[in-house]
Amino acid sequence: MASKSVLLLLVVFFASLSSLSFSEKIIVGDSNHWRFGFNYTDWAMKNAPFYQHDSLVFMYDPPNSTTPPHSVYLLKDLNSFLACNLKGAKLVGSVVQGGGQGLEFVLKKRKPHYFACGEHSGVHCNLGLMKFSVFPIKDSCHG
Repeated sequence: MASKSVLLLLVVFFASLSSLSFSEKIIVGDSNHWRFGFNYTDWAMKNAPFYQHDSLVFMYDPPNSTTPPHSVYLLKDLNSFLACNLKGAKLVGSVVQGGGQGLEFVLKKRKPHYFACGEHSGVHCNLGLMKFSVFPIKDSCHG
């Protein structure tokens, strides 16, 4: 009887493991972090796929005499992304939030996410470099 109980517990345990998912923290730009002069669209394509509940970590220095300000905006749709139109965009990271451990953004929904630097009316976005999109796919055990 005890062996049946142990077997049942093992079945329940392994069944519960299959429903777990593991999220990753992904540093945007890898060692380049979030800075002007790096192509984040290429970076996103090389690092895909992204999964629901993964965290994107934006790391950037606060502005100073040698570092221009950067921010992180979540643009509302593809047209806004393509045109670098910040109207209706959500500020997710101010110019001072990327220091230290960085700003963490969790990909909670399975939908396109469009990110861009919005400083100086989106100049860094308009030059085509400081913007990228990701479309997280369903939770998956990955690591």
